[in-house]
Amino acid sequence: MENIASHEDWKSCFSELAPGLLLFARQWVRSRADAEDIVQEAFVKFWRRNHRIDNRGLLYAGTRREAEAVSESEKVVEPQFELLDETQFALAAAVERLPHEQREVLVMKIWNELTFAEIACAMGISQNTAASRYRYALAALKRMFQPQ
Repeated sequence: MENIASHEDWKSCFSELAPGLLLFARQWVRSRADAEDIVQEAFVKFWRRNHRIDNRGLLYAGTRREAEAVSESEKVVEPQFELLDETQFALAAAVERLPHEQREVLVMKIWNELTFAEIACAMGISQNTAASRYRYALAALKRMFQPQ
């Protein structure tokens, strides 16, 4: 039986996933407004193609494609965090120093709570590669914060 989702289901899904998708998109663009446009465009395309509403990996893949298309014209690929205190500033600075592939997996896993299967789908890589990049990112962050 087909997974037919109502208009209300899609609105609820968007409300639930939009904050995480927005943070994810901010890795590629300067402004929150640009990230919001990217998320909205990716979500509309996802919806129009009648994808299963619970396929978060595919939704993130679409968001990533939209963001990469926009970022090609901007030259900015650093994460853009809204910083509230010194601890968050230090964490954001450390995350920014990670290789892009590791940073991308870390944002999807920690801030967006995607599974490695969903991350693999979004990035077009294997689950093992996603898990390895996550482990490397955590190890690098640990090294950055360990006292010398």
